[in-house]
Amino acid sequence: MIDRRHWPIVALLVLLAAGTQLLLWLIREPPKDEFVGPPRSDYTLSNFKLTALGDDGKLSFRMTGPLLTRSDKDNSIYVTTPGYVMVDGSGRPWQGKSDAAWVDKGGTIMQLRGAVVMHSEPEGKDPATITSSDVTVWPKTSKLSTDARATIEQTGSTVSGTGLRADLTTQTMELLADVHNRFETKPRAH
Repeated sequence: MIDRRHWPIVALLVLLAAGTQLLLWLIREPPKDEFVGPPRSDYTLSNFKLTALGDDGKLSFRMTGPLLTRSDKDNSIYVTTPGYVMVDGSGRPWQGKSDAAWVDKGGTIMQLRGAVVMHSEPEGKDPATITSSDVTVWPKTSKLSTDARATIEQTGSTVSGTGLRADLTTQTMELLADVHNRFETKPRAH
């Protein structure tokens, strides 16, 4: 049994423990919201066609797919197996497909997730195909980037490497590491 002389000490310890618990509860960080899969939707569209215009009123990108989900949290969109068309600075279309895509509210960032293939057939020039995965695209500036393995194919040349930075407006593509190039020669006419 506790002596009456010790009751004030016990009461003080209980108050300190309760106060410490209350303080920890007040200053703790809120739980993090983990994103897994498509976000909870504000609405969904099936078999849709989306057209996004730039600030100048010209086509920034067009996207089609079997399912579009709009997040009620941040107004971004998530697309399953999209097909898309982006326009470079010269107005030439780049068509592509990916396993999934995420586009922010303002249409300034598009993340192409999973396998990505982009193709362009500019008039009077050789067609080009980019194959990679998990590509981030800035549609308003026609720039794209990935840290994954990427392959660029044009008539007579295949270049591959790890990491890609591209500016479709200036038609500049840079592979960052482990770059390999294969040239195909045309047979000579005799």
